[in-house]
Amino acid sequence: MFGFENVYAFAAQFLACAKELDLDMSKTNIHGGAISLGHPLGSSGSRIMAHLANEFQQSDSNIHVGSACIGGGQGIAIVLERA
Repeated sequence: MFGFENVYAFAAQFLACAKELDLDMSKTNIHGGAISLGHPLGSSGSRIMAHLANEFQQSDSNIHVGSACIGGGQGIAIVLERA
């Protein structure tokens, strides 16, 4: 079982990513995404990491994936796996 966190600055960007990656919306941004929670400049990575780590305590998922957009068309991702 997987959980996904896709941090985006714009709703259209998230919808395009979700469609292209065929993400299961019931497992994606289940606590809200960057539009509802905030996309803090310079600390999005720590928010994503803390959120994904916390999800291991609240779910049976073995893997959680986080991604974020970066200006200029770049992106970054992290995969956490339960030990």
